Amino acid sequence: MAVVYRRRRYHWPELQLNIWILIVLSASAICMGIFAWLMSVQSEMRLGTPWLFPFMVVSGALGIFFIILILILAAQRFLLPGIIILGSFILFVLWLTGLIETSLQLYGVVGNVDDNCQIYVVDNRAGGNNMQTLAWLTQKTICDCWKTAFAFELVNTIFFLWMMILSWQVNRDVYD
Repeated sequence: MAVVYRRRRYHWPELQLNIWILIVLSASAICMGIFAWLMSVQSEMRLGTPWLFPFMVVSGALGIFFIILILILAAQRFLLPGIIILGSFILFVLWLTGLIETSLQLYGVVGNVDDNCQIYVVDNRAGGNNMQTLAWLTQKTICDCWKTAFAFELVNTIFFLWMMILSWQVNRDVYD
């Protein structure tokens, strides 16, 4: 008697998967770039580097690596929901941790980057062709980078949660 093995096929919603890949790849790259730049600013100013900066650089790199892995698995028709659920859960926890720490630094009682930006940058606008204006523009860029990083961390956190739910649905053949 011959035993025949059938490989189970998973049906992924292509549009949702492609949108997810594009947004997570973009958000991961943006956050990785912002925090790498903030690390170089800290280094140039001879200040210590907060743990959040290298943590988010690594989280961004892991997000990009995960997307590349998904693309490779999809090309080989081996995109298994279990792999995606596990990877998305790990990245969800990492991005949620970064989001919490960024929000504490940006809006918290101790760090409060947002209030400092309002007091020292937004309310003290500089103009003209001089070093003071260049310094103000750099400070404004740093403030805007914090807010951008927070927004994209929130997006990635939500999207990794969404991918866990989507993978669970694919595993249950909801999209069949």
